[in-house]
Amino acid sequence: MRFIFLSLNLLLFITSLLIPQDAPEDYKIAVSEIYLSDPFIFADETDSTYYMYGSGGNGTVMCYASKDLKYWSDRFIVYRFRESHWAGPKAPSWAAEVHKYKGRYYLFTTSDDGKPMGKNIRGEDYPRRATQIYVADSPRGPFRDFTDNKPHTPEGWPCLDGTLWIEHGKPYLVFCHEWTQIMDGTIDAVKLPKNLGVPVKKSFVLFKASEAPYVKESPPDPKKEYVTDGCFLFRTKTGRLGMLWSSWKEGKYVLMAAYSESGRLRGPWKQDRELLFEENGGHGMLFTTFDGKLMLSMHYVDPGDARPRRKPIFIEADDSGDRLVLKKEGLIIK
Repeated sequence: MRFIFLSLNLLLFITSLLIPQDAPEDYKIAVSEIYLSDPFIFADETDSTYYMYGSGGNGTVMCYASKDLKYWSDRFIVYRFRESHWAGPKAPSWAAEVHKYKGRYYLFTTSDDGKPMGKNIRGEDYPRRATQIYVADSPRGPFRDFTDNKPHTPEGWPCLDGTLWIEHGKPYLVFCHEWTQIMDGTIDAVKLPKNLGVPVKKSFVLFKASEAPYVKESPPDPKKEYVTDGCFLFRTKTGRLGMLWSSWKEGKYVLMAAYSESGRLRGPWKQDRELLFEENGGHGMLFTTFDGKLMLSMHYVDPGDARPRRKPIFIEADDSGDRLVLKKEGLIIK
C-alpha cells in the first residue's frame, strides 16, 4: 500500500513538471498547441471567461474556455446535430460564433449536407450550404434549434459565415453568398425578426468580392472565382461603421476592411486600400479583453511549422481613429 501511495505521488509530481506552471489548474492547453480555423472569441463577463468557437465537423459544435487567452480547457460540445437535422447528424460546422442578445446566447454556424443544388457557369456543382442560428441559456450550451429545422440564409443559395449586427435596435444577419454559385461572391445582409427567427424580408447585397483593393480585372472575369469569407462588423471610436472580411490574393489568405460611407449597414461600402494582414491569415473578429484591450482574433498559418496548419492568433488592435489598425508594439498571443 505504501508503494502504491509513493508511486501515485511520483506520477503526480512528474505530471506537474509537464504542465506549464503558470497555466491555470483547469486550463492546461497552450494556445500554440491548438489547431483551429475561424476562431471566434466570446468574452463572457458573467463568469470572466473567454469562450473560443471555430470550425469542426462530425456532427458537433465544439468550444474551448480560457481565463487568460494563453491557456485553454479541453474542447467540449455545445451543440450536437440531431438525426433529423437538414444537414444530417454528421454535418460539418463552420465558422461557429456566439452572440448575447436580449439575455440569451445565440450560436451562428454554417452547415452543408454534401448534396449539390445546381451548377455554376463553369459547369461545377455547388452545394446546399447555409447558416442557421441556435439558442441557449449559457455560452457553454447546450444550444437548441428554435426554427423548426430551418436555416436563416436564402433557400437555393450556398451561403456561409453568418454574423449578427444590430442597427438602431434591429437585428440583421450578415453573410457570404458563395462564389461556388455566382463566381463573384458577395456579402449580403437580411433583416431578422426580433426573436432572431427565420427572415421574412429579402436580403440585399453590400459589396462584391471583386471590389477587393488588389483585384485588377475590370470588369471581373465571369468564369473566375472571387471569394468572400468571414464577415464581421464593428464601429470605430469615431463612430465609423466597418467590416472585416477575407479572401485570397495570389494564393494567400488575407484580411481586409471595408467602411460604410453612410455609416449604415446598407452602405455604400468602400474598401480600405491597405490590407490588415496578408501573410496567410484571416477570418477575423474583434473582442475586448477583461482589462480593456481591443483584440483581433483570426487564424493564421505559420510557415515555420513542420506541418503548417491553421492556428488561432490574437493581436492587439486600435480603433481610436477612423480606421482599424493593428498595434505595431501591441500585445500578441499565439
